[in-house]
Amino acid sequence: MAAEVSSGYAVQMHGITKSFGSFYALTDVDLDVKKGTIHSILGENGAGKSTLMNVLYGLYQADSGRIYINGQEVNIKNPTAAIEHGIGMVHQHFMLVDTFTVTQNIVLGSESTKGGITLDMKKARQAVVDLVEKYGLEVDPDALIRDITVSMQQRVEILKALYRGAETLILDEPTAVLTEQEIDELIQIMKNLVKDGKTIIIITHKLKEIQASSDVCTIIRRGHRIDTVPVRGVSEDELAEKMVGHAVKLVVDKTEAKPGDVVLDIKGLYAKNDQKLDAVKDFNLQVRAGEIVGIAGIDGNGQKELMQAVNNLIPASAGTISISGVEIQNKTPRFGIDQGMSIIPEDRQKEGLVLNFSVYENAILEKYRDPNFNPGFTIDRKKMMDFTEGLILQYDIRPDDCGPKRAGGLSGGNQQKVIIGREIANDPKLLIAIQPTRGLDVGAIETVHKTLIRERDKGVAVLLISYELDEVMNVSDRIAVMYDGHIQQIFKQGTVDNRTLGLLMAGGSYDGE
Repeated sequence: MAAEVSSGYAVQMHGITKSFGSFYALTDVDLDVKKGTIHSILGENGAGKSTLMNVLYGLYQADSGRIYINGQEVNIKNPTAAIEHGIGMVHQHFMLVDTFTVTQNIVLGSESTKGGITLDMKKARQAVVDLVEKYGLEVDPDALIRDITVSMQQRVEILKALYRGAETLILDEPTAVLTEQEIDELIQIMKNLVKDGKTIIIITHKLKEIQASSDVCTIIRRGHRIDTVPVRGVSEDELAEKMVGHAVKLVVDKTEAKPGDVVLDIKGLYAKNDQKLDAVKDFNLQVRAGEIVGIAGIDGNGQKELMQAVNNLIPASAGTISISGVEIQNKTPRFGIDQGMSIIPEDRQKEGLVLNFSVYENAILEKYRDPNFNPGFTIDRKKMMDFTEGLILQYDIRPDDCGPKRAGGLSGGNQQKVIIGREIANDPKLLIAIQPTRGLDVGAIETVHKTLIRERDKGVAVLLISYELDEVMNVSDRIAVMYDGHIQQIFKQGTVDNRTLGLLMAGGSYDGE
């Protein structure tokens, strides 16, 4: 039931309904966000969370319903109107100019001028420095966007909103691309903002982060508000069940692995980063058929360059990479696919999908040479559609008629499901999954973990690279710790704890005690 309209609420949205053709993304949804709080919105991929916030930010117009800011009804026709009403939004995929500095990105479109004629960058830079110091954001105002980390880029997006006078800040999946340490830092930043009187609405799938950061949580399921609860009085299991409508196992069951022959064999591998320095150094690892090997490590320790070398996106400067005895290093991505390798990439938008292509076309990107889909000179569209619709059903990609839709129009989580379904449908010998559950809700995470284990049980060699330590420990049969471009140590599941892994991930040593 909606709360009574009051100036004690920063945002109130009552009876919001939004449809796209015959598909109802939101049906009569209420949201009441008290001033000076962190309010989470939780829901499955495609539940309508981002749609609701896009209505609040003026990117979409609701079919019906009312919006109140500080107790006053408003008409938000576009983002400019939202900003005028003190609403800022940090999108899941950042909107920054790589070749501009931090300061230039923050003031872009709201530049200070001298006498209304020339840009006053000195004044703008000082305003940015003041915001950085006030909220503990620790960003170099003169750095180029292309030279700073993803975490720092996110802080720039937050600064952009604050610079424009945001009192209510919407964060869409803010922790999807952050390490655990960066997540802790972001939560502290959010709490600093709230102490200063700001209000934060956070869209997230991560139950632990809701517990760590939020005061209140609203749960949305299939476009309907299910409940609004105080976070302090509800468990992760209860939140998960409200979100998906049934009990969810947060730790997946599996039998002991039965490893077979070596499928992936990496020996003495070296590969360089963009600065021409060795990012992968004397890297050695084997993955056998019927096992999952998880690589645990802090982002930036060579994982990116390792996968680029394995996928032949960058050259290996030394060493060998073999799949079932066939060397693939320094050849082509197509050659690796032909040897039975499938990769779920880390960046779904830049590496996993052609966003302007339909979901149908993306689903068969690696099958255009398959005579079942291309019997002559053109793709068999019926087979393409039947294949894609099977993936949509199997992986619960929403909406369920999204096949002809542009892949770029899907939510991030549903984009990820398209990639996972496509790669597993290739029946690989070797499946490499890099951050496979990034941006997925707990129900979808459970499905992905079960899928990886099912592939293992079919005899597939699975290499999992994840910055989520719980995921690596939950799913892997063996855990390899990567630090400074090489493997520190390898453990069988159940023989090591989080503390020891964390110590090794930070470059410490372990004596077996």
